[in-house]
Parts: sequence; structure tokens; C-alpha cells
Amino acid sequence: MHLFFGALVTESNSFSNIPTSRRSFIEYSGADALTAEFLLSDVVRRFALRASELGAATSIGLCAYAAPGAPVVHADYLALRARLLEDLERALPVSAVFLFLHGAMLSDACLDCEGDVLREVRKTVGAKTPVLVALDPHAHLTRDMIEQSDLLAFMKEYPHTDGAKRIDDLFRVAQSLLAGQPRPAAGVADCRIVGIWPTQLPPIRALTDRLESLQDSEHIVSVSFVHGFPWGDTPDTGGRVLVYARERASAQHLADALAAEIWAIRSASQPQLLTVDGALDAVESAPDGPVVLADFADNAGGGAPADSTFILRAVLERGLEDVAFAIFYDPLLVDFCRQVGVGARVRARIGGKLSSFSGTPVDLEVEVKGLAHEATQRAFGTATDRLGDTAWVCGGGVDVILSSVRTQCFDPTAFTHLGLDCGTRRALVVKSMNHFQTGFAPLARRTLWVGTPGALNADFGHLPYRVFDKPYWPRDEGPFA
Repeated sequence: MHLFFGALVTESNSFSNIPTSRRSFIEYSGADALTAEFLLSDVVRRFALRASELGAATSIGLCAYAAPGAPVVHADYLALRARLLEDLERALPVSAVFLFLHGAMLSDACLDCEGDVLREVRKTVGAKTPVLVALDPHAHLTRDMIEQSDLLAFMKEYPHTDGAKRIDDLFRVAQSLLAGQPRPAAGVADCRIVGIWPTQLPPIRALTDRLESLQDSEHIVSVSFVHGFPWGDTPDTGGRVLVYARERASAQHLADALAAEIWAIRSASQPQLLTVDGALDAVESAPDGPVVLADFADNAGGGAPADSTFILRAVLERGLEDVAFAIFYDPLLVDFCRQVGVGARVRARIGGKLSSFSGTPVDLEVEVKGLAHEATQRAFGTATDRLGDTAWVCGGGVDVILSSVRTQCFDPTAFTHLGLDCGTRRALVVKSMNHFQTGFAPLARRTLWVGTPGALNADFGHLPYRVFDKPYWPRDEGPFA
């Protein structure tokens, strides 16, 4: 048995101005992909572990990841696709192909990069070789993705802590296919909803738990709630349910039933965002801390600049102290801090640099409290995320963590790697939408989502789509009519 693995992962925000090119990607292959510490490490290593348990030979092709931003420069997307296919061709013949893709990758000339990749992979290996794919639930489920693969297994959790489990799903189905079982039949139901579903919150928590239990292998092979990525403007934007079963009728029946359940809880399952003033009122009235405030719209993990100043400015104007922020993407200010060193003072211009969503810069005299070179933070509990060079500055009663790599705040290690004790702060403002939950939940006295202007506008009923033209909730109260 000879198994191939490859990964090509980024999430494209049609409304972001942050360019995504070949230079945006971290790329590994072969043994390097197994030893490197990056966001895909867990899934690559899980593949290798499961393959070794079967005594299979393996070939690990391109494993590439870029932080979310605007659609990828098309020539660079084609170059990445070519690299992945060349690695696959060199590995032939293979018994099965395993891929980890995002599901919401766009180029400036392609609105379905995953479907395009899978079509080329299928041409390379032929119709009989199993092609199995694990994906992010914030994806656009397309016809090509389904038709050009044998199984698509979308992560069920948000935060995405179950990537390794989905690799297990792929191996379970691969063994069945290689033993001669027929390809499972797919059933798809369109929820007609554009939204976001943090799975730690009721009522979506109960449904997410049920998805796992519905996979009985004998009849129902795989069940996925594909949340969709609201800020990707494609013909297939929006939430869907995908079910694989031994019989097509069973797959479609269950997909329809689950989509109806999701429709019934559409309002109750969406996170409630506070205004900046409402969130800071809650901080001021809290008996103790830290209160964690999520800067929802400035999440680099969805393509935002991660340098907006709306909450920072409001905190300073109120005179609130013991408030810490992470992570501001500001490589120029990090460099200034490195030039003067720890203990020095800098007249800093913080944030407000990258886009119309960034607000205006905040000018503040600060002390450099900490510096780190090629720093990392923990992500999803076990993975590693790169921060580049970082700096901790303090002024006006607030602490700000700055990075030279644009990324969201996943974990308290974003603060503590520089020596900042999160537990002593009144509030922690994290530039993240929901992935921070895994790390911060044990620490937070209370967690609040804050609505600010940004590339991740949560007013889903008024997103400025140009391509996506189907009726959907909340824009249309009766989209099925």
C-alpha cells in the first residue's frame, strides 16, 4: 500500500485588501513537513501515524498554508497547484490520495480552487484511485468538490480542534474502498443561511455532538455541517449539510432533516455582538477579571488587517487601565522597538495603517517591556502558529502585543511568551473571532464578542455580494419560497 498526502490551505476574503501571493505561503514537503512546527503539523503527523499503523509506504507532497487574505494571485495559485501535482506524479502509482484543503480558497480568476485542484488530481490518478479530503467547515461546498473526490470530511468543531479526527475518518473510508466497497453516495442540503456558528455555544453545541454519533459506518458513512465562509463571494456561498451513506436516498433524507434543524435554530445559534461602549461598560462593571473581548471584525484568521484601533482608542479615551491587546500586526513598530531595546521609550504610532477598516493610528508614548525573535503561540491546543518578531509595549495603562507576522490571537501564549501575565489584567482584547476559545476559556471570567468596523462585517444581511445572488437568511426571511 502506498499513500500520498498533500495540503494547500488558505481562506479567501473577497472584501479584504490584504494581498495573498506565493510569498504568503509557508511550504514544506517530505520529511520536513513531519518535523516542522506550523498550523498543519497535527494533520500531517496524524496521516503519517495512521499510515504507519497500516504498514503503508507514504509520500508527502506539498503542504502549504497562508494566513487568510484577499483572493490569491492567480499565477501564484497555478504555481502552487502545479507543485502539488508534480509531487503527486512523482509518487505514482499510489493506492489512495489524502488531501487537506480549506474549502474557501479563491484566486483572482477562480472561485473554486479546491474543486479545480481535485479535478486535476482526479485526472492524474484516474477514476479508480480513492481521493479523500479533510477540510475546514468555513468552506464553499461545490459540485466539483463532491464529484471529483470519494469523500469530503469537514471538521465539525469551531474552534477547529478536530482536524486529526477527520484524518481518522478518511482512513476509515479509505480502508473500506481499498477492500472493494463501493464509493458512498452523497446527499447535499442547502440551509439558505449565511452566518457563523461557534460550536461551543448552545444550541449548535448539541447538534454538533449529534453529527459525530450519526456516523455509524454501516449505513451513514460521514456527516458534515459545512458552515460556509460569509466573506467569500461565490455562487456557492452559505451553509450546507453533506451526508455520505451507502444509499443515496438515506444520504439525502438525513441531509434534509439536519438542514431543517439548522434552519429552526438560525437566530438562536448566532453569536451576539456588543458595541464597543457596551463591551467596555461590561468590563468596568465586572467584579474581577480578566474579561476577554473578541475583536470580531479584525480577525486576521478571516482576512482582516489585524491593526484596527477602534477598541484601543475607546479604552484610552475612558482611561481604563490594566487592559491588554493581542495581536496587533505592526512590523514597522516591532522593528522600532527592536532598535531601542527593552526598557527604552518610544513615541509609537500604533495600528491604523493597512486599510479603511483599520481606523486611525493611535499615537502613544510607550515603554518597550519585552522582545522576542521568531516567536510562536500555541493554536487549537496542540498546534504551533508563527508570530515572527514580537514586541510588548506599555503606555496609558494598556499593554499591546505587536507582531511582524499577521495572524490572529489563538492562545494566552501570545501574551505570556513575552512575560505578560494575563491573569493580572482587567481585560484581554484578542483580535480573533472564535479560535481563541480553546486557549482562553479556562482563564476568562467572561467572554464577549465586540462588533467594530472591519473586513469581517457581521451584518450578514447586507454584505456587498456581487457574485452570490441566491436568496438567503438573514437578507430574506423566506429564502425557500
